[in-house]
Amino acid sequence: MQSQAMRQLDRVIRAVAAKDVCVTLVGESGTGKEVLARRLHDLSRRRTGPFIPINCAAIPEALFESELFGHEKGAFTGASERARGKIEASHQGTLFLDEIGEMPAGAQAKLLRFLENRRFMRVGGSEKIQVDTRIICATLRPLDEEVRTGRFRADVYYRIQGVSLRVPPLRERRADIPPLVQYLVAQACSVHGTRPPKLGRSATAALRAYDWPGNVRELRNAVELVCLLREGKAVRLRDLPPVIQSAAPVSAPAESSQTDPGDDEITLPLDMPLDEIVRRVLQAALRLEGGNRSRAARRLGVSLRTMQRHAARGPVTAH
Repeated sequence: MQSQAMRQLDRVIRAVAAKDVCVTLVGESGTGKEVLARRLHDLSRRRTGPFIPINCAAIPEALFESELFGHEKGAFTGASERARGKIEASHQGTLFLDEIGEMPAGAQAKLLRFLENRRFMRVGGSEKIQVDTRIICATLRPLDEEVRTGRFRADVYYRIQGVSLRVPPLRERRADIPPLVQYLVAQACSVHGTRPPKLGRSATAALRAYDWPGNVRELRNAVELVCLLREGKAVRLRDLPPVIQSAAPVSAPAESSQTDPGDDEITLPLDMPLDEIVRRVLQAALRLEGGNRSRAARRLGVSLRTMQRHAARGPVTAH
């Protein structure tokens, strides 16, 4: 990452990863909290153990205890065999409690008992099981605020209180957008078996200017769409979703003589002579078509003869 905020966050993560302290990651949805939790795990002494995530907001309250602690055969209707819970599966590794602020109150009370001595019983069981696991939490809102409003138990909060790290939203770290786009393009093309598109300057400027309320998750979706629709082609401003287009700077970035061959948009001064404008447009088309005049003519919607006639008036070459 290139932004100062993320470099500072990474320094803190490196410092606390080796310590077996509970870490709470606070940030908006889609900021990459699970990615950072995995990084904490990978840098810790538990790196060879399992990393077990559980989304506390996605589990119905009636199933939460079984999901967390597991159950014995016959513990309830449908329990046809013994099942290990997430806590037991995280032994000698890391348990990641995502969106812990959404955990039902009843489940919070049961979690508290486990946090006190790291022992629990499966649902329907009588044997106490000891587990060695590190707890990492994630939440949209700071847990101390949730405690003040009565939405989260204070005793659980004080048990897991350790290091709290704020994960900044993407709009506060725009310098990270270009490298993130490169990474997400490579990831999407690997998944779908497509050739990577070539992002033009105006498209890149729009990506950096947009506020990304959905953060990295929204950026991933936009990049994946572009990879599918513009496989191996230049990505222009008009190829992006309208909401991102609307965030583009009023004046598009000027293209230098070293224009990216993947960018088929050019910006020209209004006082440039017409002959020079035509020459530059022809050069841009030739660059996009690898110097092939026939294909460049088709791209511009002109005849090869017209292309050759203008070429005869001055140097038109593919740089």
